[in-house]
Amino acid sequence: MQDLGFITVIPALVVFVLAIWMRRSIESLLCGTILGLAILHGPNLLGEFTATTIRVLTDEDLAWIILVCGFMGSMISLQLRAGGFAGFSVFLRRRIRSARGALMGTWVFGLLLFVDDYMNSLAAGTAMRDLTDDHGVPREKLAYVVDSTAAPVSVIIPFSTWSAFFIGLLVTSGLAVEGEGFSVYLSAVPYMFYAWIAVLMVPAVALGLVPSLGPMKAADRRVASGGETVPPGADRMRGINSGAEPGPQPKPRMSLFIIPMLVLVLSTFWFDKDFLQGIYFTVAGLLVALIGFRILDFNEAFDTVLEGFGSMLEPLAVLVAAYLFKDVNDALGLPAYVVAVIEPLVTAELLPVTIFVSMAAVSFMTGSSWGVFVLVMPIVATLTQSLGADPALVIGATISASTFGSHACFYSDATVLTAKATGCTPLQHALTQFPYALLAAGLAVVGYLLLAFH
Repeated sequence: MQDLGFITVIPALVVFVLAIWMRRSIESLLCGTILGLAILHGPNLLGEFTATTIRVLTDEDLAWIILVCGFMGSMISLQLRAGGFAGFSVFLRRRIRSARGALMGTWVFGLLLFVDDYMNSLAAGTAMRDLTDDHGVPREKLAYVVDSTAAPVSVIIPFSTWSAFFIGLLVTSGLAVEGEGFSVYLSAVPYMFYAWIAVLMVPAVALGLVPSLGPMKAADRRVASGGETVPPGADRMRGINSGAEPGPQPKPRMSLFIIPMLVLVLSTFWFDKDFLQGIYFTVAGLLVALIGFRILDFNEAFDTVLEGFGSMLEPLAVLVAAYLFKDVNDALGLPAYVVAVIEPLVTAELLPVTIFVSMAAVSFMTGSSWGVFVLVMPIVATLTQSLGADPALVIGATISASTFGSHACFYSDATVLTAKATGCTPLQHALTQFPYALLAAGLAVVGYLLLAFH
């Protein structure tokens, strides 16, 4: 791979600028991808773009995400059509009387859905939309609360798809010996400063201890002055969600909300934390139950499965574009370039904060919360060992950086799915959430610096 120097950063900067200017994710990512391929291959651009799209679309990780998200959409559609979410809304309406209560209820619900950030974003966002609407909560604020209990919670609780991924990565990179990955991960949990701060900031925002910041303040003013909770320009997302709306006046059935969620969590653990097997098992069981108890007939049930999967097509298209962009960034050598820049500048004490800042920037620019760390973690392991740094602290900082990328990036999978579930566009959600993400990142930096100079 040729050393392109600072040129490797240019496509990521272009995507960032275009995303803010056009307020569109797919187009920005495709522009960055094409620019990166042009830098790498010049006149062979079209042929390489074709090869890249085929390579990405046959990637096992992307296929896993498409299937998980698609069938999560199917499960949510079945619950909506059969009255599961209506039953949950009735239950909450009897107990929640204010906007603060609605936001705190969303936060607690998100904490309970720790097993996977996709499940959290889709289930919590869909379940809480109507209730927060009733209490005048802007959809952007709902999206912020939902997203802040997605990846941040999934990394803190070591029984999730996130923890399973990083435990395996710790072993393969040499940061943990075979059989000790879980205990090493557990030792790093207290040092995942960004994740802890992001989660704990939510009740502070909900209770008014942290004020509305930047674009979120404008969203609050819009609703307070009589405007809709759904932001202007989000009609397209409203249309996407309508494909998964229940039929007219479904009978509220709380059990059809609670039981599938429990089955999904338990079956995921039963199948060795394989979330895809868990969602397959849950959707199949839900279909059998709905048809067997004659809540839905055979045709209606399977039509709902297809409608739910189809409702995810736009967010999944953004994810495909993000994977294309990640593939080009890997070819450009962006992660390795950033690490090479910081390596001569760090000491053992400053390694955690340096890793957090640099890898958070890479994860944010590339929209990659997992893939980029497959490349970076072995380099982090080498730096940790050569400098004699505290492994638990460095691992906590590295996973915090990944969490920031998922939480803050304008076109990350979590941002896109949370926006879809809550009914705003990805850019509306990202821009209103960004000040809080930056505040949490700043506090995390302070925490790592205090440990460096204590």
